[in-house]
Amino acid sequence: MHIKKSVFIYLLQFLFMLFSVALVGYLLHLSQTVDVKATNEAVFHTNVAAYLLTITILFLLYLAVYGLINRFFYATAIYYIFFGVYIVANRLKVAYRNEPIMPSDLALLRSWRQLFSMISWKIVALAIISFVIVIGFCIFLGKHFSDKTLRFNLITRIILVILGVATIGSFYNVDKEGSFMNKVTAKTGYINFAPNISLIANTTGPLLPFLGNIHTDIMDKPANYNQETMQNILHKYQKSAQRINRKRPNNDLNKQTLIFVLSESFSDPVRVPNVTLNQDPIPKINQIKQENTSGLMLSSGYGGGTANMEYMAFTGLAYNQFAKSLQSPYTQLVVNQDHPINIINSFDYAAAIHPYYGNFYDRDIVYPKLGFDKFKNFQTKGKNALEYKSKLSYSTFIDDKSSYKETLKQINARKKGQFISLVTMQNHMPFNVSYDNNQFTYKGSAAGIPLQVGNYAKGINYTDDSTKEFLDKLDTIKKPITVVWYGDHLPGLYDKNSMEKYNVVQHETDYFIYSNKYALNHNYGTKKIEQNTAITDPNDFIPIALKQMKQKVTPYYALLTKVQEKLPATAKNSVGKDEDLMVDQNGKQISDKQLTKSQRQLRKEYQLVQYDLTAGKGYIKNKINK
Repeated sequence: MHIKKSVFIYLLQFLFMLFSVALVGYLLHLSQTVDVKATNEAVFHTNVAAYLLTITILFLLYLAVYGLINRFFYATAIYYIFFGVYIVANRLKVAYRNEPIMPSDLALLRSWRQLFSMISWKIVALAIISFVIVIGFCIFLGKHFSDKTLRFNLITRIILVILGVATIGSFYNVDKEGSFMNKVTAKTGYINFAPNISLIANTTGPLLPFLGNIHTDIMDKPANYNQETMQNILHKYQKSAQRINRKRPNNDLNKQTLIFVLSESFSDPVRVPNVTLNQDPIPKINQIKQENTSGLMLSSGYGGGTANMEYMAFTGLAYNQFAKSLQSPYTQLVVNQDHPINIINSFDYAAAIHPYYGNFYDRDIVYPKLGFDKFKNFQTKGKNALEYKSKLSYSTFIDDKSSYKETLKQINARKKGQFISLVTMQNHMPFNVSYDNNQFTYKGSAAGIPLQVGNYAKGINYTDDSTKEFLDKLDTIKKPITVVWYGDHLPGLYDKNSMEKYNVVQHETDYFIYSNKYALNHNYGTKKIEQNTAITDPNDFIPIALKQMKQKVTPYYALLTKVQEKLPATAKNSVGKDEDLMVDQNGKQISDKQLTKSQRQLRKEYQLVQYDLTAGKGYIKNKINK
């Protein structure tokens, strides 16, 4: 009788575990689609095999935790809490950035306090209460019924743990044709080489794309990559640089100051479909754009991805040309590089200013590798401490006016030229902060929370004023200064708009390049460049800036100049079947088939150089930027 009772309890445990993994698998998928109907369709009809693979993985992980703890209720508590956090985190990332949690996001756990500060306290409180209830209930059950549940011997426990580890490890080679896991996932319909990660996650759930990207490939090897090919490219662009330099009078960047200003989440909401504001929130910046080199920047992010845009702007390398598994160049690539080529290294001195925590996206590790001599952030102290820290109304972020004051202080700290990077924080999510005397009202169907669009409009209106004031002060300084100013991505506010329908416009931000009066009057600057500048991408900022500064170029910058002048703007696509989002100067999305033969050849050379500098053997790394 006792044996029958134990078997019955063990059977109940097994059934509960099956129910748990089925529930967690379903909720994970729901956290991605945020649509019960779409989730039911995928889980129970179109993608059943992928769902079954997901819950199989979840079951093996459950068993691994059980084997490790050897206490059913305690293992259950850990299991539910871990995946509860995963589900909530994935839901939040989808809401703000329209993409699932990826392995590269784990690097942000170094900044967990800062992450919590961006999440509504209601969500945090609800999560904590839920976890306390789960833990408390499981502890109660464990104390009263643990002796009746199944216990494993040591060998069984080791086997279960090894199975769990092997389950995760098996995804290391999931992209390798013919590997066991590649064959398994292919039969379920999961393909890691789909054009975008969100498309995969919406059909298979977020767990398979997460596991499929544990192993990072930097970049796929281009055809004909060898030393001879790279030497030929080097010689070609050495000659190209010579031709460009005949028309440019300036040969020493250190006589000039170049400032890159990344304005957090800045993009004119007036351009967004189904958005109507009662007045223009950025009249001054629009006037600045009209009078100076300017246009729209094609972003590879929506609602996030700041560091990726920053990386492209610094290096001139295209994010969309990297492998799918490289989701964050800062945390997955630069941290392992020595002396990567970038515009910062072209200057004898460089300073970075970011009025937030310095470990976000590993900037405290990445910036020194890029060549910055100084990094002023929220955590630095002494002579590198931030002096200006004012905030607007009830915002928790340092305002743009203070950030510009900090930048002016750095400009005046050196007599010679320098490179300065400013990454602002004023308009960072969340957008639930109300500003005093907000004159902006929103009408339309684009935003799920209409009030937040008005808050955002007021925030960028403050940016509009402080940016004009900043440029006016630069015009009083008696040394040549050029500013590359750009928004990194749209805010994740327009969740009611279809990304499929409005893919291009919801990836376009504003940019301008401004040379101060001294630069213009002393042949160090140009007022307005219009060749292929209406729509550009972050990796084109270096060649446009050097052209505006009338600065001679290296072979590498000669290549970037040709890319900027001849190729359409490109970004990593987030929807649709095309791997790359390519947009012409008329704002129309185009395909690879529409490129000319010379454009395809240029893009191939660009890819070869990018591979050589990041994932290849560095055949020309020591020569191409000299």
